Amino acid sequence: MRPFYPATLLSLCTLACVAERGPLTNEMKQSGTRYLERAARQPVGWQPWGREAFRLAARLDRPILLYVGADECRWCAVMDREAYADIELGALIDSLFVPVRVDRDERPDVAQRYGVAVQLLTGLRGYPLTVFLTPEGSPFFGGTYFPADDPMTGRGMKQILPEVARTFREQRAFVRRQAALLRQLAHTREAGARGVLEPRAVAAAIDSVRATLDGALRARAPLGSLVYTQAAALLLAAAARGNDSSDLEVARSVLDAVADSGEAAAAESDRDDPPGLVRAGMLRNLAVGWALTAEPHYREAARRLVRSLLRDLSATEDRVVFSDREAYVVGAVLEAAAATADEAAERSGLAALDALLARAYAPGRGVRHVPGRHAVAPTLMQDQVQVAGACLAAYHATGESRYLSVAEDLAGLFERDFADPMGGYFDASGADPAAPALADRTKQVLDDLLPGANAWAARVLLQLADATGDAVYRRRAEATLEAFAGVLPAEGVRASSYLTAAQAVFSPR
Repeated sequence: MRPFYPATLLSLCTLACVAERGPLTNEMKQSGTRYLERAARQPVGWQPWGREAFRLAARLDRPILLYVGADECRWCAVMDREAYADIELGALIDSLFVPVRVDRDERPDVAQRYGVAVQLLTGLRGYPLTVFLTPEGSPFFGGTYFPADDPMTGRGMKQILPEVARTFREQRAFVRRQAALLRQLAHTREAGARGVLEPRAVAAAIDSVRATLDGALRARAPLGSLVYTQAAALLLAAAARGNDSSDLEVARSVLDAVADSGEAAAAESDRDDPPGLVRAGMLRNLAVGWALTAEPHYREAARRLVRSLLRDLSATEDRVVFSDREAYVVGAVLEAAAATADEAAERSGLAALDALLARAYAPGRGVRHVPGRHAVAPTLMQDQVQVAGACLAAYHATGESRYLSVAEDLAGLFERDFADPMGGYFDASGADPAAPALADRTKQVLDDLLPGANAWAARVLLQLADATGDAVYRRRAEATLEAFAGVLPAEGVRASSYLTAAQAVFSPR
């Protein structure tokens, strides 16, 4: 995808001379994820995300070139091959910037915050992220994919890099204003998210999601994204409550396509979503579809997906585990095993959950993002909500109180470490000490690679209210949803998990 360029930056002249090459060496060899370690062979002096990189940028008085990518991102692979393998471009980067490389899956908090900045700058979502920062970490220009060289339009990295460096050096006041404007826009957008949760607005938004999903089916668009799986889940939940027969009709069309293609549907995506997460979302939907319709085709497809996901969970060699992803998959396996009466899958799912809890969870302290590794990030909300959700699935399957206790402990952590006094929950438990500019934490509610953290938190809190009879959980869920009621008119299908929770508030089963 090609970024949009503000006219102010396009009008800058090309840098006349290249600064002296800085004392940069590629530090990716010991990074800890395969994605980052592969970059150790590139002729770019990549630095890991951390205080040292920002101190180096301040000492050299250079902007930071932040690049955020991931293993499952096709355009990231293209940019690595075409741009960052180029020796000439690597020398240009090292002479003008401090290049910092981040694995989206290892640091989703960094990806989320700078992804918001790129969206405000360009209107684009997606990966890779290419963002230019001040030495304090404030973004002032960026985009997604950039070609290595594009002399005809001036939109290649070899054209843009000198322009951005010159802007930083010669127009520092403009850079500061641009960074301040982005921060203000982010605050304004967040303030506008609050609203009143109204049944008519929720019903209208569900109608819009149904129309979008129906249009995607008619256009034979790829269904391999978590956003579409959550949209189908919303329609299945609406059908279970008997709201509209057309909800089940559209949802069944999705289920039929998934049941017929399974693994292929999960791998087919415009967005490069992790296939394992897409399969887990599809699995949840097939299990619900089986419960609603008793269609054997759905049960058999669900069992095939369960076996596939369990193979992934048991494959520990060379696999970095991220708690939020692992828990989302485990929760899907446990919910599907219960719905399809698959006792062997339930045992395997419980074993995977117990292993995750043993490595990643500490009572009163929450869940680490990368189990077994010293913290490389603040405690993240997405990890807490996904593990709590998986524990509730285990509790419903077994009745064992220890799983309910973990879910309640994590729900207490939501309030203690993540709650915003204005409503909703922040993405991280505190500011990132590496970058002072990341003191303004974001609040995730829209579906992306995983369901929105605040939407899933509302789901967890509603389930806890049902399991414990404690009305406080229900009030907390309602307050969380109200904190984002203003997003409904604009976000459509990406608000599906939010709408599922809101629907449960208005029409509990």
